[in-house]
Amino acid sequence: MKNFKTLLLIAIVTLGLNTVQAQSKVAHINTDLLLSLMPETKALNADLEKLSKTYESELKAESDKFTAKLKKYEAEVNSQTDEVNQQRGAEVEQDRQNLYQASQVAREEIAKKRDEQLKPILDKAKKAIEDVAKEQGFVYVLDASSLIVANGTDLLPAVKAKLGIK
Repeated sequence: MKNFKTLLLIAIVTLGLNTVQAQSKVAHINTDLLLSLMPETKALNADLEKLSKTYESELKAESDKFTAKLKKYEAEVNSQTDEVNQQRGAEVEQDRQNLYQASQVAREEIAKKRDEQLKPILDKAKKAIEDVAKEQGFVYVLDASSLIVANGTDLLPAVKAKLGIK
C-alpha cells in the first residue's frame, strides 16, 4: 500500500509538471508588418527604388537605340543585298540578346543588393523580438501571418517600442 501511495504521488507530480510545461507562455508577432515599419527597411526600399529607376532608364535608352536601328534596317531591307541583310539580322539578334542579358543583370544586382542589406535589418528585428520575449517571459513566439487564430499576446507593440518605432 505504501508503494502504491508513492507511485500515485510520483504520477501526480509528473502530471503537474507536464501541465506547467503545457502552459508555457506563447506570443505572436507579425514580422512582415514589423519589418515594413522599420526605418531601415523604408530606407532600403527607397535605395532599391532609386537603383531600379537608374537601371530602367539605362535599359530604356538601350532599347530605344535598338528600336531605331531595327527601324532603319527594316526601311533599308529592299535596297541591300541578301548578304548585308543577313549580317544585319545577326547584328539585330545579337543586340536583342545583349539587351535581354543587361535586363537580367540589372534584376540580379537589385536582388543581390536587397539580400545583402536586408540581412542586418532581419537580424535587428529578430534580436528585438528575442529580447522582448525574454523580458516578458515568453517561451515561444510565432509569426502571426501563419496563424489561423491569434488571440494570445501580440508582441508587436512592445517590439516597436524596443526599436523606437512609433
